[in-house]
Amino acid sequence: MSRDQVRDQVSKSRIAFSSWKGDLETRRAALYHLTDYLRKNKIMLAEVATKEMGKVLKEAISEVEKCAWALEFYADNGGTLLSDEILNTDARKSFVTFEPLGIIGSIMPWNFPYWQALRFAAPSLIAGNTIVMKPSSVTMQSGIEIEKACKESGVPDGVFQTLVGGSESANHLIEADVNAVTFTGSTRVGAMVGQKSAMLLKKCVLELGGSDPFIVLEDANVEKAANGAVKGRFINCGQSCVASKRFFVSRKLAKEFTERFIHNTERLQVGDPMVIETDIGPLVNKEALENISSMVEDAKKKGAQILTGGAQIGNKGYFYKPTILTGLTPDMRISNEETFGPVAPITIFDDEKEAIRLANDSEYGLGASIWTDNLKKAETLSKQIESGIVTVNNVVISDPRVPFGGIKQSGYGRELSKYGMLEFVNIKSVRFYDQLIHHHYVE
Repeated sequence: MSRDQVRDQVSKSRIAFSSWKGDLETRRAALYHLTDYLRKNKIMLAEVATKEMGKVLKEAISEVEKCAWALEFYADNGGTLLSDEILNTDARKSFVTFEPLGIIGSIMPWNFPYWQALRFAAPSLIAGNTIVMKPSSVTMQSGIEIEKACKESGVPDGVFQTLVGGSESANHLIEADVNAVTFTGSTRVGAMVGQKSAMLLKKCVLELGGSDPFIVLEDANVEKAANGAVKGRFINCGQSCVASKRFFVSRKLAKEFTERFIHNTERLQVGDPMVIETDIGPLVNKEALENISSMVEDAKKKGAQILTGGAQIGNKGYFYKPTILTGLTPDMRISNEETFGPVAPITIFDDEKEAIRLANDSEYGLGASIWTDNLKKAETLSKQIESGIVTVNNVVISDPRVPFGGIKQSGYGRELSKYGMLEFVNIKSVRFYDQLIHHHYVE
């Protein structure tokens, strides 16, 4: 879409905003109808995502179901979360009220084309904002399906629109008459989005890359941890911001954990993502395959040991064997870069202090998981982890009930929960006085 086409969309969104913001019950009803649409059409929507970017069908179905849950959650709870907060001050009456900012420009990635769009959209819509979204050029049809779903569900025209285009269209969107910007994607591009938004004095939320540590302490349940390792590392073929990407295992459990992890990994079915039994499909494109392959080759040349996998599969498609390796050194790319593919590097540690140091030795700070049967210890260590999310005895997943987001190079701001909703509202304080305050010398 050209600059003028983008501006036309935003103008349409501005007109829709004037009425959409005024009636919470209308917004609640629209979200409930959209929830029903997603649940009734989840197979069709899932097939679109699978055909566009290769995620296995059962994961795509689960993604649509999770979107429906988030929409329902905000329809159920939006009114309560937006309730005025009464304050006790020197005024006769004081309160804080939450009003929508206006039009939110949304720039979304390809790896979870429905969830990452709607986990932002659900709280923003219930708060009274309207949205113009540019999906990834890889998953444009998924983005178009969201707009279609909104129209079919009775969401007023202009409230949610999908912008078709590449990076140039994204720039047009930021420059247009939007009130705020949200971006999910790489740290490099996120920095450019943040800079451009800041220059235009527009509120911005960035959800960027991650290199989440997976810490297995000496008192962990090995079977649960090994099962969690497969789930945490290989979801969406390893192409997830909050996938477990760096595995740190206590020396006392290293042998048993690694054996179980390898056994579970080798049982995964890699193949046609449209077959419901398939566990892992292809990577998103040739570039992604070449990148993950070159990272593993770099590690092998510098002394890493491949425990399973470590190679492409056949000559057709962008398939890569689920891979586990060990023997890492700091000069390896896999030790420093985000591994966006089905590769799990294991590092052995001797004590908890070393585990925390290794976990925090990253430019990223999105999520982390700790595996231990000592919950008091887990609580202490969770406060030492430098990340926005810590999960104990489970993998990191997003949930509409709790805030989601990171620190450091993983971005800033939050999505989901009340905190995600408050990112895109005007937090307005209001006070009523009976008399003028005479002794007032400071602003």
